[in-house]
Amino acid sequence: MSLIHLHLHRRLFSSTARPSRPSRAWSPHAAFAAATERVRAGNFSWEDAHNLFDELLRRATPVPKRSLDGFLAALARAHASEACRDGPALALALFNLVCRDESGARVAPPTIFTYGILMNCCCRAHCPDLGLAFFGRLLRTGLKADLIVANTLLKCLCHAKRTDEAVNVLLHRMSKLGCVPDTFSYNIVLKSLCDNGMSQQALDLLHMMAKEGGGCPPDVVAYSTVIHGFFKEGETGKACNLFHEMMHQGVEPNVWTYSSIIDALCKARAMDKTELVLQQMVNKGVQPDNVTYNCMIHGYSTSGRWKEAVKLFREMKSRGLIPDISTCNSLMTYLCKHGRSKEGAEFFDAMTAKGHRDVISYCILLHGYANEGCFADMIDLFNSMERNEMWEKGVSPNVVTYSTVIAALSRMGRLTDSMDKFNQMIAMGIQPNTAVYHSLIQGCLMHGGLVKAKELMFDMMNKGIPRPNIVFFSSVINSLCKEGRVMDAHAVFDLAIGIGERPDVITFNSLIDGYCLVGKMDTAFKILDVMELVGVEPDVVTYSALLDGYFKNRRIDDALTFFREMPCKRIKPNTVTYGIMLGGLFRAGRTVAAMKMFHEMIESGATVRISTYNIILGGLCQTNCVDEAIALFQKLRAMNVKFNIETLNTMINAMYKVQRKEEAKDLFAAIPASGLVPNESTYAVMIRNLLKDGAVEDADNMFSSMDNSGIVPSSRLINDIIRMLLEKGEIAKAGNYLSKVDGKSISLEASTTSLMLSLFSRKGKHLEDIKLLPAKYQFFDGFG
Repeated sequence: MSLIHLHLHRRLFSSTARPSRPSRAWSPHAAFAAATERVRAGNFSWEDAHNLFDELLRRATPVPKRSLDGFLAALARAHASEACRDGPALALALFNLVCRDESGARVAPPTIFTYGILMNCCCRAHCPDLGLAFFGRLLRTGLKADLIVANTLLKCLCHAKRTDEAVNVLLHRMSKLGCVPDTFSYNIVLKSLCDNGMSQQALDLLHMMAKEGGGCPPDVVAYSTVIHGFFKEGETGKACNLFHEMMHQGVEPNVWTYSSIIDALCKARAMDKTELVLQQMVNKGVQPDNVTYNCMIHGYSTSGRWKEAVKLFREMKSRGLIPDISTCNSLMTYLCKHGRSKEGAEFFDAMTAKGHRDVISYCILLHGYANEGCFADMIDLFNSMERNEMWEKGVSPNVVTYSTVIAALSRMGRLTDSMDKFNQMIAMGIQPNTAVYHSLIQGCLMHGGLVKAKELMFDMMNKGIPRPNIVFFSSVINSLCKEGRVMDAHAVFDLAIGIGERPDVITFNSLIDGYCLVGKMDTAFKILDVMELVGVEPDVVTYSALLDGYFKNRRIDDALTFFREMPCKRIKPNTVTYGIMLGGLFRAGRTVAAMKMFHEMIESGATVRISTYNIILGGLCQTNCVDEAIALFQKLRAMNVKFNIETLNTMINAMYKVQRKEEAKDLFAAIPASGLVPNESTYAVMIRNLLKDGAVEDADNMFSSMDNSGIVPSSRLINDIIRMLLEKGEIAKAGNYLSKVDGKSISLEASTTSLMLSLFSRKGKHLEDIKLLPAKYQFFDGFG
């Protein structure tokens, strides 16, 4: 028995008699009418139900049929409130009560309307099988089902995941019940088919509607449902075709149709197409709603286009729409992922002031603070969740928020603090899950707490939680190796073996790569020997790691010899292997050998990816074979090879290097036509080269374009611009860029400070121009 039914059972069927309340003339009709109004107002409670039916059972007055039906119908539609969390479940429990033997004589038999209400309650209370039982009872009483009951039957079948039966009832059995399906009938089944990944069947049913003589043609809801289903299944082409078919049939899309299309395009990062759909929507007189704007704001945020997201946020408010928690969470997520948690906190505070925040909002900001190392802010925010007023408002720490804080503390190496939070959550009755244990264990392994890690693993097993497997240990070993802490990684490797885990090829490869990274090639090969001895076969990744190690340690000939041994071991080099060979040979200045290796790669049948071409083009440029690089680039372009933005960045820089400036500018201008978007590196290449050529205004305009695109300049770029402007005597412009230095994401480099000191000290040649700099940099004239 569910808690809701158990609670009602205890209250309504208790043997303890309640004192009767004196009333001069109690009217069931008036009592039910008052109760119905209170249900609609959201303030009818379980206690009120208890009192009402206590009085009903105590008296001999017959229950008015229409009054009871109206009351049950109101409960069925009631939204969850503080007074009553589940109106449909309460309606079912009360109906069962009045149908008991002691009250049966005073209650008229249920009508077709009553059964429709009860079946609907069953769907809303997530008890569809009970709804089907009510339908069976209806048939046994001899009542004839009407269209409303038949449609509710379809809902019960669909909620019970019996969609095939629902289709059968819709197409065959409804006519036997004396009912003709309407558009609502079809829409119920269409939605269920789409919800269960059967959108093609839904489309077949929709076309069947259109061919059934025009009696029940598909409406905007039918089309929108199937369009949304296709988008969910990744069938974008079918969704778009159906949208055009819908328009051709004269069915005008509504806000839900457009929002579904916009949502799908946003998830595909096709924001330009999204803007066209939004414009078409407005032109058709369909006004975007919160869902539409939330989809687009989320799309722009996840695409890194902050300015467009903020512009839409403002437009949304200008249209009179009130941003909800989803809107603000999307904006906060962007800010926190881009190291701007302080700004994210401003959104959070604004939401909190209006009462709009949930556990997700807290998690977003906690993650942001954790990633930026803002320990004090993270703890303050977390502690605010523990305060009584937060609990009263429905926001309290849960396993997710504890997991976020514990993971952050563990990453920082604050193991004592993370264990304190771990013990605190247990004391509050929140059971740690696998993620919490993994964070703690990983923290211990990364910061030398191997003994504590073993204790936590045994604690997991005692609680019936599976301990970390070799995949987990391999991840930790890989992280330690990437940090150059190969000895610590080896200790974790030994611990994993000690508790009975069997290292796999990934574990060994991580350890081999770690030893190669620190230059211990002999030890790396010893690990290879152990690997083979215990029966773990080396793979192409193993050999690629060792080859990379040879190149990083400038043992070029050893790398070439080892590469030639691969066929003897029946290991075929792949794209990554050839990429390592090409990159290593180019860095060593062996251009001829690298190009020979490239031709060998082609002949071997290995896939040549754009990353391979980038290595070759970049290598040719590094070895002063720029003309050859440009010729190869043009040849690939003629072959319609799809480049990425890294390729174009390399070639623009190369063209400037050999004074082919107009070609470089043309290539930059053609970037949008190639379907690519300039990134920070693209703008940096252009700005640096424009400044080298003395085109200061053009460089300034290029920086403005970057800024308008929402791309954040790197600290390195800002320093380069400042130095180049200062060296050209453009003091005022250099001052503009100095104002962007915030000491956080952008800081002055030593070389920039040194140049400023030489230019603006007492003997500097630009001493008289120091007032053109921001005030905080005008102290240089105090130096001799």
